[in-house]
Amino acid sequence: MKLTEAIQTADWKKEKHAPAIECPDVVKANEPFQITVSVGKDIPHPNTTEHFIAWIDVFFQPEGSKFAHHVGRFDFRAHGESAKGPNKGPVYAHPTVTFSMQIGEPGTLMALSHCNIHGLWGSEKEIKVA
Repeated sequence: MKLTEAIQTADWKKEKHAPAIECPDVVKANEPFQITVSVGKDIPHPNTTEHFIAWIDVFFQPEGSKFAHHVGRFDFRAHGESAKGPNKGPVYAHPTVTFSMQIGEPGTLMALSHCNIHGLWGSEKEIKVA
């Protein structure tokens, strides 16, 4: 099996594991803009010691380019772990991240997330440049 065959996709409005990418459809060339990527936006994903989103990776592939650029990895490490037992910890991370970036040409923003039980999930969003 190839890695690409292990990446599941779905509409994030119907599937709690698919990353939702929120950003402008059109941005100004070489000016920073904000992006929010989340898992469980419309249908909450469990956030427990036993079932959680471990990380989200974001990539950008310029239009017409063969190569994608790794923008960042965002790790979510706190899932209610505690010496008192599962789900008794003092902190829980939620798989949502907001960051900014800039691009000089149009392309596709790609998000990849990992659920510790249900594997890899991906989504894409095209971005135009004005």
